[in-house]
Amino acid sequence: MATTTIASLPRITASTLSTQLLDPTTSSKIAVVDVRDSDHVGGHIRGSIHAPANTLDYRTAELVRQLRGKETVVFHCSLSQVRGPSAALRYLRERERVEGLVKKDEGREAEGEGEGEGEGQVVQKVVVLDKGFVGWQETYAEDERLTEGYVKDIWEFGYQG
Repeated sequence: MATTTIASLPRITASTLSTQLLDPTTSSKIAVVDVRDSDHVGGHIRGSIHAPANTLDYRTAELVRQLRGKETVVFHCSLSQVRGPSAALRYLRERERVEGLVKKDEGREAEGEGEGEGEGQVVQKVVVLDKGFVGWQETYAEDERLTEGYVKDIWEFGYQG
């Protein structure tokens, strides 16, 4: 992770994400984190976690704990050019820090059973939604299986934010 940069973060297309969210075998393994601030109004991906970018200083550690069992964590903002990728990178760094502390604590414990070692651990992939919610709503805005709270008037003439 140490060499991960905003530019090198993997991306996921809206099409791929929608397929995974609609598939009952993968949907529970994915978390979508929407870091838009006031521009969150007008719709969001169904089931996403709203964690405004201006709250991430204190929410990132909570997100790392909350999303520990997810196989894929998708971050996005309006266009996924600044806030979404920055949040994903912050999340990766915090996860690395927390995992380092856990490993340190485990190393201090008495040697023994090793119970649960490696069991149930998920190698979590962190990605950014390509084109953000602006791109998402172009195709999935009115698909109520995927989008909730959509307000057409806000998006009708194109996002101006």
